[in-house]
Amino acid sequence: ELEEGQAAKLAGEWTESLTKFLVGTKHLNYKKIKAKLFDIVKAFSDIPCDRSHEKIRVGIVGEIYVKYSPLGNNSLEDFLVSEGCEPVMAGFLDFAMFFIYNCIADYKLYHRGAKMYPVWKFAYKVLQKKQKDINEALESTGIFRASCDFEKTRSLVNGYLGVGMKMGEGWLLTAEMLEHIENGVNNIVCVQPFGCLPNHIAGRGVMNRIKASHPHVNIAAIDYDPSTSPVNQHNRIKLMLSGNERLSSESNAQTEKRPETEALPV
Repeated sequence: ELEEGQAAKLAGEWTESLTKFLVGTKHLNYKKIKAKLFDIVKAFSDIPCDRSHEKIRVGIVGEIYVKYSPLGNNSLEDFLVSEGCEPVMAGFLDFAMFFIYNCIADYKLYHRGAKMYPVWKFAYKVLQKKQKDINEALESTGIFRASCDFEKTRSLVNGYLGVGMKMGEGWLLTAEMLEHIENGVNNIVCVQPFGCLPNHIAGRGVMNRIKASHPHVNIAAIDYDPSTSPVNQHNRIKLMLSGNERLSSESNAQTEKRPETEALPV
């Protein structure tokens, strides 16, 4: 943004406006809500910005509270912006769809919850439709990137974790890391409370496997705890970001060493 703080100011104005709209409207209908999606996207797309160069994108995944709450992650997004990066994070709708899909998976894997199975399938389809509406709004101005279709996100975890691993953020945490990589986000911060067992399995536990398949990716697991110094957290993230320069240097060196007659790999 050319004028610092415009996006944050606009976010506050829309938060207040939507609160009044939802509380003050007696008869809500989805058409009005959907129209608001397009109004919001248009308002943010009108903010004057310098788009002459792309910033380093950094994906944020992890435990649900620490991931989204500035109080829980020491204002991680603001820190990344101050370092000249663009934070990238999946919306909360994905977590809602993850929860519902797990109920569907319980029936498929364990034949549990047969009576509620049709209800969960219907709810899942409804949320899929809402995600498409949100993506349609995001793509309407040609500026913002839409979120990944949740079915695609779910399929990315194949070969890494099974959908039966659903404690905490479960397989979704792994899937979101792979989704970021799929979308060209090669720096990922995995945030977690100290000693969070599900995150140590679905986060730390799969990092080596992901890096083996995607050696160009930087992933840092950061613990957030009252006893942990923010300086240490920030230094670890800076160390991860410095890996971009290292990988770039190695890539250039390999290019210089390659003989002119050598065929490039397809």
